Amino acid sequence: MTSPYSSEARSFLSRLKPAFQRLKCSFVEDRSRAHFSSHMGEGEFSKWRKLDSRKFGLERPRISVASWTVLRNLRAKGFEAYLVGGCVRDLLLNKVPKDFDVITTAGLKQVKRTFQRALIVGKRFPICIVTVKGSVVEVSSFDTIAKDSGGEKAEVSQKPRGCDPRDFLRWKNCLRRDFTVNSLFFDPFANVIYDYTNAIMDLKSLKLRTVKPAHLSFKEDQARILRGLRLAARLSLTFSEETEDALYSLSSSVADLSTSRIFMEINYMLSYGAAERSLLKLKRFQLLDILLPLNAAYLSKQVHNQFGIRSSILMKLFSNLDQLITCDRPCNDSLWVAILVFHLAICSNPQHPIVILTFTSLLHYRTMEESIKFARQNALATRTDMPEIMGVLNNLLDDEIVERVTLFIEEVINSVHVLIKKESLLESMTSFPEFPSSGLVFIPQKMGQKVINIVDILGKGVNSVKANERGQELRHQLLKEGNVNETRFVLGKILATTLLHSKRRTQGSDAEDGKNDLLVTDQPQKLGDFEQTRKTAGHLSNYFAMDTNVNKRRATPSSYKKLSDVATKRTRLSDGEWGSKGVTHTVGSNAGKKILKDDHVNAETHNNR
Repeated sequence: MTSPYSSEARSFLSRLKPAFQRLKCSFVEDRSRAHFSSHMGEGEFSKWRKLDSRKFGLERPRISVASWTVLRNLRAKGFEAYLVGGCVRDLLLNKVPKDFDVITTAGLKQVKRTFQRALIVGKRFPICIVTVKGSVVEVSSFDTIAKDSGGEKAEVSQKPRGCDPRDFLRWKNCLRRDFTVNSLFFDPFANVIYDYTNAIMDLKSLKLRTVKPAHLSFKEDQARILRGLRLAARLSLTFSEETEDALYSLSSSVADLSTSRIFMEINYMLSYGAAERSLLKLKRFQLLDILLPLNAAYLSKQVHNQFGIRSSILMKLFSNLDQLITCDRPCNDSLWVAILVFHLAICSNPQHPIVILTFTSLLHYRTMEESIKFARQNALATRTDMPEIMGVLNNLLDDEIVERVTLFIEEVINSVHVLIKKESLLESMTSFPEFPSSGLVFIPQKMGQKVINIVDILGKGVNSVKANERGQELRHQLLKEGNVNETRFVLGKILATTLLHSKRRTQGSDAEDGKNDLLVTDQPQKLGDFEQTRKTAGHLSNYFAMDTNVNKRRATPSSYKKLSDVATKRTRLSDGEWGSKGVTHTVGSNAGKKILKDDHVNAETHNNR
């Protein structure tokens, strides 16, 4: 039988095999908590936990220059220093680390004195931020213990036999970490990986497991719930049984976190190339209902077709965002917030192709003349399987298009308030009494203004000033910094990819949907590193369990309802059903009534298509 793994994955497994053989005889499991075997002899502990990093392909060129400099300087001062956590995990999985973290026996004040540009930050968990040639390395100390942490005596009583002082120092530190895959230490000078929690075995099986018992771990820090979902999404990991049970039981406790902490964790989820899968995880564990209730209510009312939830416009928007960014080339948080705002606007006020394509092209080209021309040329190529897209309009004058686009931009701007103001959210949720909301709002109000600056395109001279022509390539540094023009450009690119069928699409294939020649090009190049690293982890085991297939014992009756017919959408427009009580919509104006009249004329045409 042909192996389901790629040659690259088989090579990775072969490198892991010697380590697994050494681990097999010395490790026992109690549920998902790792314990050391009591029969281990003196000296065996240290030997068993040391793994040759070269057998895993961890060579010096893969480590950043900045982190090498920090490690070398600390060693020169007589301190021990290791790479630790997620960077070691990503290197083992042949992924590009988001950042490199260092842990050392030096105190943070000693670290600060060692480097010219260093700053100690944090109160509960202080670290030293070291800047080397423009790159940042986070340095923590073994001596740093959270003020409210306890259990020192318990840790000493659990000290494994044969554990020397250095092993004990590292082992004690790893017990304070969240997940086993984040508890590895790497000494690149000695080419040694230290694994005290069976993390290598978990990486091999692509399993996410907490270091401490899962319920205890999540109660200690609710942010670990979001972090676990993010890791599982980004690395395509499955949860251990105990971890999954704890996630279902304690997911609602995320609401107890500060809004700034929630925003930070959600930004990590949506800005680094795994947004779609992260949203699926959030929905699976009922967290989307808490964090983004209006978007979640829409998803729960989506058409339940053969493609499932992934075919919804929200998921397609974030899937197309993922195609443009990677972990080492992230976007600014304003981009994913703008996508959420656009989603709310188009749900509350479904649009016709020419209107929405003009808006999309305005974001991309920034000239009304070019945008209307693009919309007319591509109206028939607009996707018809989305309930947010109405019938085709072929008889609109340019002035009418401008009027309708202006109304929609007002809708988008008004939708910002649903994400940043509790009162607006609660009023909008009254349209969905079957979806109760706590009114939790975690997106800061200053972010709302940033998004308004992105989408308020008509006030920027768009009607009369033609923007400078530019290529299709992304300017990743500007996007990361949140440059308004670059964010607007990329938002337009994502909308076009989502709304348009590809001219090169083959029958029965959805892979090329939305890659329009005029607006969206060069995507294979953007996928590059992301696809390569995903393959390395993906072929290690059968991991693509669909997030929509929730465990049967926890499944609830489906509440999906069809919203696809045009008549229903026209009714919603006239009644102001979607979000009309939370924000000031203009669908009741004369212009809005004129739109409804044109909708009626074109409804049959849309259905026949």
